[in-house]
Amino acid sequence: MIGRLNHVAIAVPDLDAAAALYRDTLGVKVGAPQEEPDHGVTVIFIELPNTKIELLHPLGEDSPINGFLAKNPSGGIHHICYEVDDIIAARDKLKASGARVLGTGEPKIGAHGKPVLFLHPKDFTGTLIELEQV
Repeated sequence: MIGRLNHVAIAVPDLDAAAALYRDTLGVKVGAPQEEPDHGVTVIFIELPNTKIELLHPLGEDSPINGFLAKNPSGGIHHICYEVDDIIAARDKLKASGARVLGTGEPKIGAHGKPVLFLHPKDFTGTLIELEQV
């Protein structure tokens, strides 16, 4: 059902410092900051040959990343995103298998302009999973 790994998202307390670390220390291409108000985050994508890294930083006081950073002040891996061909079919199959879809269960448009859903981490060995339709 799932396809390739799309990205690994890392929550960071300082977006500029994290971007500089990846750009200057690791020598990778770092994109521009992109505000995603519907998700309460500002993101920066780092392009790698085989996948992407998404740096996440809170956008506003109601950001879901604030709680994560309160528990992990230095930041850390927030979620893993897998690609799917049909997000509704994937959602329905997962729900039929007992997996919990977060939020309303309806896809939202993600940072790549494509539909996304999140799956409860307790159903996937403690890992928050994002599905993105490609």
